[in-house]
Amino acid sequence: MKLAAVQAIAELAQAEPADATAMPGGVTPKRFGPDYLIPSPFDQRLILRIAPAVAEAAMKSGVATRPIEDLKAYQDELNQIVFRSGLIMKPIIEKARSQPKRVIYADGEDERVLRAAQVGIEEHAFSPILVGRPKVIEKRLTQFGLSMKPGKDFEVINPQSDPRYQDYVHDYMVLTGRRGTTPETARLLVRTNTTVIAALAVHRGDADAMICGLEGRFSRHLEYVRQIIGLAEGVTDVAALSLLLTQNKELFLADTHVREEPSEDEIVAMTQLACRAMQRFGIRPKAALLSFSDFGSRDTPSTLKMRRAAERLHELEPELELDGEMHGDTALSRLIRDRVMPMSRLKGHANLLVFPNLDAANITLSVAKQMTDGLQVGPILLGTAKAAHVLTPAVTSRGVFNISAIAAVDAIHHQEG
Repeated sequence: MKLAAVQAIAELAQAEPADATAMPGGVTPKRFGPDYLIPSPFDQRLILRIAPAVAEAAMKSGVATRPIEDLKAYQDELNQIVFRSGLIMKPIIEKARSQPKRVIYADGEDERVLRAAQVGIEEHAFSPILVGRPKVIEKRLTQFGLSMKPGKDFEVINPQSDPRYQDYVHDYMVLTGRRGTTPETARLLVRTNTTVIAALAVHRGDADAMICGLEGRFSRHLEYVRQIIGLAEGVTDVAALSLLLTQNKELFLADTHVREEPSEDEIVAMTQLACRAMQRFGIRPKAALLSFSDFGSRDTPSTLKMRRAAERLHELEPELELDGEMHGDTALSRLIRDRVMPMSRLKGHANLLVFPNLDAANITLSVAKQMTDGLQVGPILLGTAKAAHVLTPAVTSRGVFNISAIAAVDAIHHQEG
């Protein structure tokens, strides 16, 4: 068992550095060599490597009094300890592995994307395509100690030189030429705008899903997604669903990034889309439509909007556990809700909070995340014709991997219809 532990430590020392081993202040993680012979004691991956190796050695030697029947399940449990998103992401990652899709990254030179792509390859969850300059990507792979190889493990689209350039320009003109785009603008964007390139790759079928938004404004990236990827049938606009993981709750919130003042129809549509997205996580939606009115305590245009939306959703989706309009604390506490509305269709605490406007949703997400030391997954873009997601600059490499797996599963569902 000691030998197994030593071998696991030695293998980890020679593995590519992860975010968990990076020093504060953005200092580049150390790589195996004369100055780095054993992993940092703070490397979170130690438990993922040593514990299974020792357990397996104990079982093989006959020392283990309680053998582990399913070593993979044990490793999954350890993964959930190290990564808070591990448990909730498990069904998504397993679904992604069943039909690996091609995920293209507009920010292919970014360190977080490179690390996420490495994990995606190791987990067999998807096949990465990176938009970026090949020499820069190769240099950064070496700099960060990542083992994946261009042309073997992943594909590169070089904005400065790609044989499909003229085809991409033509397709962009077909899509946007009657909306103010000139041929000169199209040529410039397809050469310099990586979000446009990634979206066109998905539109043409050169990739199955896209990830963008690690740099720049969310709204600018979203506009290119709308232009090129477009909307799913029957959808009037996209919406953003965010997942917040706290110590004792998993909460989905909508719409946290897109619609400023959604109409009653849009509230209904985004709630339906959010519920379908939650079901892909293996979670039964329990939705609460929020307001400063608690089951009819106030009548204003905003409260009436949420009240009517809840009534329509009950008619359209009678099997859905949903109620509203209600206060935030009423949504999260059955005790409070029973005092106000004991006949509520919602039982227990809600796991989907639908807000009346963007201010309320975005502020709640950011404040709750900070106050609870919560982990955000997303935003998850809903309602696109093909799988596409716009992240924010604050995302971590693990966050990029999580949304990549979600995008891959989106692509599977789009393919299955």
